[in-house]
Amino acid sequence: MAAPGEEQDVMARYRSPLVSRYASAEMAYNFSERKKFGTWRRLWLYLAQAEKSLGLPITDEQIQEMEANLDNIDFKMAAEEEKKLRHDVMAHVHTFAHCCPKAAAIIHLGATSCYVGDNTDLIVLRDGFNLLLPKLARVISRLADFAEKYADMPALGFTHYQPAQLTTVGKRCCLWIQDLCMDLQNLERARDDLRFRGVKGTTGTQASFLQLFEGDHSKVEELDRLVTAKAGFKRAYMVTGQTYSRKVDIGVLAVLASLGASIHKICTDIRLLANLKEIEEPFEKDQIGSSAMPYKRNPMRSERCCSLARHLMTLVMDPLQTAAVQWFERTLDDSANRRVCLAEAFLTADIILSTLQNVSEGLVVYPKVIERRIRQELPFMATENIIMAMVKAGGNRQDCHEKIRVLSQQAAAVVKQEGGDNDFIDRVRADPYFSPIHKQLESLLDPSSFTGRAPQQVAKFLKEEVRPVLIPYQSKMGGKIELAL
Repeated sequence: MAAPGEEQDVMARYRSPLVSRYASAEMAYNFSERKKFGTWRRLWLYLAQAEKSLGLPITDEQIQEMEANLDNIDFKMAAEEEKKLRHDVMAHVHTFAHCCPKAAAIIHLGATSCYVGDNTDLIVLRDGFNLLLPKLARVISRLADFAEKYADMPALGFTHYQPAQLTTVGKRCCLWIQDLCMDLQNLERARDDLRFRGVKGTTGTQASFLQLFEGDHSKVEELDRLVTAKAGFKRAYMVTGQTYSRKVDIGVLAVLASLGASIHKICTDIRLLANLKEIEEPFEKDQIGSSAMPYKRNPMRSERCCSLARHLMTLVMDPLQTAAVQWFERTLDDSANRRVCLAEAFLTADIILSTLQNVSEGLVVYPKVIERRIRQELPFMATENIIMAMVKAGGNRQDCHEKIRVLSQQAAAVVKQEGGDNDFIDRVRADPYFSPIHKQLESLLDPSSFTGRAPQQVAKFLKEEVRPVLIPYQSKMGGKIELAL
């Protein structure tokens, strides 16, 4: 049992960390009760306005009364009504009617609960995308700046997390950016594909509205069009059951899950690079990496992104299963599930984008560490260049190959068995056989000659594929982000 007064203590109740600890105020508001129920009232107003314009006996006074009370919500009364009626929509109809006595008779006229429920969900999903898209664009912009700055810096590439040919720091970053650009396009497409449920009635047949307009099909169609436009949508779904198809939710959460996969990969790369001491995420002056090991600089922001991205990727399973079990025109087993998964997907995406923006604005590069790792591996990669140089100097390829094989295995033994540095080039310098190319060794080992077209790829990619997609978001590119926790 709660102690006296404890029910008023917010610290005595579970709060989702998505809201209490991480999410932005804007995204938290988008899924708030105030936004939800305020939107319900606006939808009732849009319906009344459209019905009045099409000839139903609704007065200006009733419309004005509704307009004056859109945000005058008595949440306590609504909670008491819902407890009594066991129906959230009717509880808010009664609550709205209580402060709009003249309009009480025409509030929710001809509508079913999903008129406000589903249409509000679609508005919230659209608005959620509109909050996420500029954040994603900012992350891409920050990473593009980073890629441009380090386009020419050679770095050891990895395949299978084993040393491979060289790349550049900027080129590797472009791999991250390309995935995020795909996500940007996917989010834009998912937002733009959203339609309004509109004015459809209890099973989607619009029967109640056809009765209100005495069989005039054109007025029912116009009612649907007017309300859709008032809600800011260009189109409504032509066919619905009681609800809009729950496959819509699959499409929404699928693109967010895909974004989660992209960010998980990026932040995993950053965590691995932090272990190699080549690149680190920002670390504040007073930040503590470990309670036991004062020297540690844990990549906690990237770890947070990975942790939450895993949650985001799993959420798409909810709408998949919900859509699969919607019997006929609808069942109510979608409701409780959707209250959780839709909000959590957008809140989680919001959090990891904000965190990744913070990371991308403060990435620290350690060139000397990167150079040292290249020096350890590059001699082996240069063997083919050395052979070709010797052949040009008059040597025999097979004899040279055998000499290189023996010296490289000796150098590998020093690295693997003795823990020493790669001394392959020193062995080549000490061998009289290679004296014809001794003066060429430095140029043969220039890291920039091993990065191929990486710098040019970065420049072309940023110019032709990245900067153009950011143009619609230019006005929202400013401002760094600081994480509260």
